[in-house]
Amino acid sequence: MQVAVVLLNWNTRHLLEQFLPGVLKHCQLPGVEVVVADNGSSDDSLSWLKKHYPAVRCIALGKNLGFAEGYNQALAKVDAQYSVLFNSDALPRADWLPPLIATMQKHPDAAACVPKILNLRQPGHFEYAGAAGGFIDHLGYTFCRGRIFHLAEADQGQYDEEGELFWGSGAALMVRTRLFLASGGLDPDFFAHMEEIDWCWRMKNQGWRILYQPQSSILHLGGGTLDYQNARKTYLNFRNNLFLLLKNQGGTRAYLLILLRFLLDFLALLNFLRQGQSANAAAVSRAHRHFIKDFWLFYRKRQKLLPLVLKKKHHEMYRGSIVWDFFVRKKKHFSQLNFKPPGLKQ
Repeated sequence: MQVAVVLLNWNTRHLLEQFLPGVLKHCQLPGVEVVVADNGSSDDSLSWLKKHYPAVRCIALGKNLGFAEGYNQALAKVDAQYSVLFNSDALPRADWLPPLIATMQKHPDAAACVPKILNLRQPGHFEYAGAAGGFIDHLGYTFCRGRIFHLAEADQGQYDEEGELFWGSGAALMVRTRLFLASGGLDPDFFAHMEEIDWCWRMKNQGWRILYQPQSSILHLGGGTLDYQNARKTYLNFRNNLFLLLKNQGGTRAYLLILLRFLLDFLALLNFLRQGQSANAAAVSRAHRHFIKDFWLFYRKRQKLLPLVLKKKHHEMYRGSIVWDFFVRKKKHFSQLNFKPPGLKQ
């Protein structure tokens, strides 16, 4: 089999009912299989799937392993050259797979490739979780081409040039299956959120590339499993961003960045309180406490990765501050930044 499109499901039978027919329709190609991996759902997802789509392969994982370990175990059970981590609240557009496959075949040093991700509710706009590819600034703040913080741009073809990314969204991430598994896959201690950024950074540190192919596009609902404003998501994002820096940022800079981020996160906590969002403020505090508790666990991960790191500059890392640019300099669009990621080398 050439491609396995793997949907991870957890108590979201309603999403399967809404999106699975479209996924199957646009994956009807030789050598392509759609797989549903169920994360121990307690709703009727499995019985519904068996009744309505008996031909679709289902991998029952038995319990909720989270996004990271759920995909790790699912991909270990598929036999495909490429696997696509595909969100259960996403809808592929026609002919979305061939451009991704062609890009991976043309560039053997690519660990992953992602499509353009548009908003299902507003198809003319980019969607929060990925947009036209992911990047990171030198302080560790992540953003996307076409979406900075909460503001998503209209898609007017301004980002239709294929090129390199710092990270690709887990909403629709095509990976080399064997490489993904050999690398250890997604870090299960992240549980959910930023685990794909961690994996992409690890791969880039080892000389692999992450690519963007705009000839392929999907529509993403977003927040289908955990709403973007959910305090649980706030907790995971703040905690996991610190884990991300500790694991992957080289040298003593990692520790200086973490100290600085503690200060900046505290300012974010105060801002949540000012806005009356006490649950989100508490989530930031809890994220910091749990990062300190698990510091040595992730320090040991860092030490294991250090021998694999190639000493090279990541040109896909933004050397400015996206926070300063967005909130102070009022640069709301990616095209306004003094930043041009590299295109694809032949």
